Amino acid sequence: MSLREKIFADFEHEMANTRKCLERIPNDKWDWKIHEKSNTIGWLAGHLAEIPSWTVSALKHDSFDICPPDAPPVQPTRPPTIEETLEIFDKNLADAREAMATFQDEDLDKPWSFLNSGQVLFTMPKMAVVRTWVINHTIHHRGILTVYFRVNDIPVPALYGPSGDEDS
Repeated sequence: MSLREKIFADFEHEMANTRKCLERIPNDKWDWKIHEKSNTIGWLAGHLAEIPSWTVSALKHDSFDICPPDAPPVQPTRPPTIEETLEIFDKNLADAREAMATFQDEDLDKPWSFLNSGQVLFTMPKMAVVRTWVINHTIHHRGILTVYFRVNDIPVPALYGPSGDEDS
């Protein structure tokens, strides 16, 4: 199995778990948040739906500017319902899979940079972008979402084995 295939197998596993979580979000909890300084369930859902699209940016481009000098700043995805969120997630996931299908192992070490108004904030290999900013970032925010589930009596799905609410 190639390095690319190993990374993308992790991606597929985590995206399946993420969709499982997103499917459980009730629209009547969309604006709920655990603390005044925290984001809402709806914000988390939109963010999780958007993250797979970062794969396309990392694999097909050499950089991404969050606030390009010649254009308005990038705005986050904020769908108003879980149904629309799932549509966005599924489209972004399909686009990511398409980008991965033609990517080669030798391209994984190529540099990718994150910019703000043309200034480089960081540069890392494309492989690290997918692992850190797509896969690990998804796991991080999905973990927050499962805490939100628990305190709202929404069943937590089995992700890496049984949860308190279901077997794996």
